[in-house]
Amino acid sequence: MEFTHFNEEGRARMVNVGEKPDTERVAVARGFIEMKPETLKMIVEGRAKKGDVLAVAQVAGIMAAKETSRIIPMCHNILLTGIDIKFNIDEEKSIIGVEARVTTVGKTGVEMEALTAVSAACLTVYDMCKAVDRGMVIKDIYLAEKSGGKSGTFMSRGRFS
Repeated sequence: MEFTHFNEEGRARMVNVGEKPDTERVAVARGFIEMKPETLKMIVEGRAKKGDVLAVAQVAGIMAAKETSRIIPMCHNILLTGIDIKFNIDEEKSIIGVEARVTTVGKTGVEMEALTAVSAACLTVYDMCKAVDRGMVIKDIYLAEKSGGKSGTFMSRGRFS
């Protein structure tokens, strides 16, 4: 394996994917935001002063996936065919799990779009709740799975799967 985002002089480049065939591609990313139990209760009960935290975070994740190539320098601008953001509330651990599933039919994968979606959704939860809980921790953002393209299917074997 070698890094592909460097030219012969060792400088950054955007990889040319023009010769690659279009295939259906899917990526799923996950991450977590940990908070005080009172903060989680406020979110679940819809009492946040800024509004419905999870609804806003869901839209933020979708918007972020669509803008990934604008903020990650070597990402290609990809026509996305679907984005789904889901939340898993764990009241016992006082954590919200965030999952993004991003799909396309194209020449390159959507891993970065899924990871960006999870990151933005977690950051939005933080932003909307920081007035009551500045100690929230965003953690363990990772690629859980991907399929399509030359490299085929990847399933995370990490501790978070």
